[in-house]
Amino acid sequence: MSRLILAAVLLLAACAAKPPAGSAFRAADAPIWSAAAFLPAQAAGTWRQVADFQPAGASCGAGGVEITPEAQGLRLNGSLCLAGVARDVSGLAVPTGPGRLSVAGQDWWVLWVDTGYRTMAIGTPSGRFGFILDRGAIPGDRLNAAREIFDFNGYRTDGLTAL
Repeated sequence: MSRLILAAVLLLAACAAKPPAGSAFRAADAPIWSAAAFLPAQAAGTWRQVADFQPAGASCGAGGVEITPEAQGLRLNGSLCLAGVARDVSGLAVPTGPGRLSVAGQDWWVLWVDTGYRTMAIGTPSGRFGFILDRGAIPGDRLNAAREIFDFNGYRTDGLTAL
């Protein structure tokens, strides 16, 4: 009987194991929601990256992006740390739905933006990356709110790194 209990415990532990390194930062079967009330024109201006989901051992500095509204979407110009790698981000972010953008063929979803459009949490349905932008020095309450939004959307927030 004790071997049966031990086998059951080991089976449960195997089910709860962490995904291998390099996998997505969110559970694939977790629901994810975009911010349906997101108003693209309100996002105009300069944003500083304050956090990114990074794999263990990655070291990427804070990025930033300038957002300019255009008729077809939002023009992005800057560089961001995405999954621990610095990447140039320039081009048009085309709206594909409420709070949803297509950036160079990738789905970027605005998961949350505070009412003053000072802090924005952006993620991907695949969970390949997620990051937080702010217009200045982010206070702890908004950083915590963004972290909770990522958690609510199935992200493993232990990978969220302040930059």
